[in-house]
Amino acid sequence: MSEHDSTQEKSIVDELNFGSKTSKRVGWEAWEFSICGPHQVEVTNASWGFQKDDHSYIVGIEERDGLLVPAECECKADQYNEEYDCKHKVALATVGGSIVLQAAVDCPTVDTGRTTTQTLEDKLRADGGAVTDDTPDDSPTLDAEEPEACANGNEWCDGPDGDSLPCFDCYELTEGGE
Repeated sequence: MSEHDSTQEKSIVDELNFGSKTSKRVGWEAWEFSICGPHQVEVTNASWGFQKDDHSYIVGIEERDGLLVPAECECKADQYNEEYDCKHKVALATVGGSIVLQAAVDCPTVDTGRTTTQTLEDKLRADGGAVTDDTPDDSPTLDAEEPEACANGNEWCDGPDGDSLPCFDCYELTEGGE
């Protein structure tokens, strides 16, 4: 076994309560970590291969006496067993380590500036896209005038010299078809 030079990693593990069986499973299995929000890491057991998405859980991080420690997990093992910490928290502390924990804490929060009094219609467009108030003045909007149909009658084509992708007939009239 290799020894850790960092006292911080030893201390993080000391903050968790787990047995030898959990320790072995963490060592045997493959793990993936994704920062999914401030103080949150998605821990995935990649040993499940194509089914790994079914074995992915969010682990919350908290600070205890200056140490970043995996505090809670949404898996059933952590929710229903108050005595021992789950393997996802142990994997985050040992395999992910202080670098992943610090990255989750450093994850910026996003201030959307929206109030909670907005209605659903104010937040979403009919196509499912979100409405934003920070659209630059020079960017196209969804309410822009539709281009006129090309000579071939295609409503979505604005001709061989237009700005958008032309229809096949208009394309033949430009450099592509000659």
